[in-house]
Amino acid sequence: MISHLSQGGDALRIRVQNTFGQAPLTVNAATVAHSDGSGAATEGKPVPITFAGRNTVVIPAGDELWSDPARLRTSAQDDVAVSLSVSGTVAPGIHNSAFRTNYLTPPGSGDHTGDASGAPFTETTGSTFLVSAVDVHNPRLRGALVAYGSSVVDGVGSTNCGPGCERSGADLRWTDDVARRITRELPADQRFTVANAGIAGTTSAATCPRTDPALRGLEGVNRLERDVLALHGVTGVLYYYGTNDLGAGCGAGQILDSYRDAFRRLHAAGIKVYVTPITPRPGYTDQNNRARNTVGLFVSKWNNCAGTCDGVLPFDQVLRDPLKPNSIHPSYDVGDGIHANISGQEALADIISLPMLAASASP
Repeated sequence: MISHLSQGGDALRIRVQNTFGQAPLTVNAATVAHSDGSGAATEGKPVPITFAGRNTVVIPAGDELWSDPARLRTSAQDDVAVSLSVSGTVAPGIHNSAFRTNYLTPPGSGDHTGDASGAPFTETTGSTFLVSAVDVHNPRLRGALVAYGSSVVDGVGSTNCGPGCERSGADLRWTDDVARRITRELPADQRFTVANAGIAGTTSAATCPRTDPALRGLEGVNRLERDVLALHGVTGVLYYYGTNDLGAGCGAGQILDSYRDAFRRLHAAGIKVYVTPITPRPGYTDQNNRARNTVGLFVSKWNNCAGTCDGVLPFDQVLRDPLKPNSIHPSYDVGDGIHANISGQEALADIISLPMLAASASP
């Protein structure tokens, strides 16, 4: 599994998930190594990863586990290759939206976690298996920002460079662009890292009547503990939810209840919250538009969600087509009127105030 780092450090650890498994997951060996992101081969010999000092670990069904720190020095924007050797029949936790190629060995081919050549990894996938987080150790960093939402956070559209043009594996999500801005524009002692916790198709509220049954339990209010609060050093959240709620039949009251619940829990943990109003979508009905307007007024009130959040990200204004306000601007549109292409992703990143986000940083 190839993971792109927003910031580097002198060590890292990984989180292995068996969250959706129906049986224990046995990890027999794990390694991490530098990668150029273009294939399964690693740059240098892979470094062993242990779990409480052991090479082998069993993760119960429904659980997840952080590894010990592995000594590997990395820099901002590095790619690392995380390799796991597992035994038995595994139903892995899968993140479908890797937007890059990851690499597998055929079943029964043995442990190749220490193989730097990449030759045994003859199968590919566009998903990420088992590895749900990578955490770098860097005492100079001022904290972590978590982008939290559905498909536009997840990165849908971020490989689209125009009709018939795709740039998979280039890490061009708006969150990646924000991370590069942080490295480029802020002094080393004022930087923070960016984590992407987007899951396409999810809603903020858990009460929308038309939520896809396969996504039940993954709503923003339900996965907050695992995908934000359990991460290390989180100081701020970029909250980008709402359009799927409307599509799944939620009204303004349900959406705002979920917002207030999530914001209250984040603030209780000392985490600041920055929110975007609901962004355009061609399928909005008149009722959807009324609800969208109500939510937008709440988010924009006093520029801090009527005192319940810490700032506003005006993504709705960046993406909006001025002639068709229920669609995004044609120059940013992948073709569905909803998702931003590479140019649109960059425009979203550029509208964010880094000084505002820096206010969430640890002293």
